[in-house]
Amino acid sequence: MSKPSGPYHHGDLRVACLRAARELLEQNGGAGLSLRAVARRAGVSPTAPYRHFASRETLVSAVAAEGYRELAGRLAEAHPAPLTPDDLATVAVAYVQFALAHPALFRVMFSEPCDPGNDGRVAATAAVSAYVDALVRRAFPDTGTDVEALSTAVWALVHGLAFLYLDGKLDASTQEAVAARVRAAVHAVSGMTSPRAGTPSPKPRQ
Repeated sequence: MSKPSGPYHHGDLRVACLRAARELLEQNGGAGLSLRAVARRAGVSPTAPYRHFASRETLVSAVAAEGYRELAGRLAEAHPAPLTPDDLATVAVAYVQFALAHPALFRVMFSEPCDPGNDGRVAATAAVSAYVDALVRRAFPDTGTDVEALSTAVWALVHGLAFLYLDGKLDASTQEAVAARVRAAVHAVSGMTSPRAGTPSPKPRQ
């Protein structure tokens, strides 16, 4: 039996369940995440998590909301005030590296069914989307391009790269290799700069 993630006190049950869910994700991925498993991990009765989470989707949405907030914090740490296409590339690298550092959490954030009534997840998702949109608007203020379309294209590119790395299709053996490829891809799409001459392009894994 898994060891409880720690005793909880009155009022801390929700926090204990979320902590247990994150620990289960790190160990077993999303397949091992259930309310019963969370209860065992947290050392509480099988019905205790239902006080805060009506279903697995509700629990997953709460975990995903935590992930979105952490991702937003990681992007802000990468560059507190991005203004240029190169700043945008720096933030894109942080996005992909977050996915690689927390693969199970990232998949839960973007691949698991969500609870449409979970205000935390809706708000956190909207915050990340607004952040990307504002970043692109600052980085390309006078291009004459549809900024909303460009924002969607940039996010789709970076998000797609994250999943290509997670699925083992691109070389993630070193952080340097990942950063170089992500930067080159963002610069190529932006059309503002190009990859440095003479820098070999990593080949996809077969």
